[in-house]
Amino acid sequence: MCLAIPGQVLTVDAAPEPWNRTGRVRFGTIEKSINLAYTPDAVVGDYVLVHVGFALQKIDEDEAMRVWDILREMEELQDLDPASELSREQPS
Repeated sequence: MCLAIPGQVLTVDAAPEPWNRTGRVRFGTIEKSINLAYTPDAVVGDYVLVHVGFALQKIDEDEAMRVWDILREMEELQDLDPASELSREQPS
């Protein structure tokens, strides 16, 4: 089974070739360098679905939060604390 995890783009690095485009993406409390070649329109603040180090597509924030909620319910987030960085802001 293939599982892509949503993350938020923190930085986008300049690359001379489009296939070398990378950036830092946050998954809960973990940040990773991710290849952004398949998402050329991704910018800082966007959410992307990532599988084996490649951002496959952009998604909106609501969809990213729904996926994190499902993973939390499945107890698949033992190594991450997504509530600390990707949680929805509570209305005051």
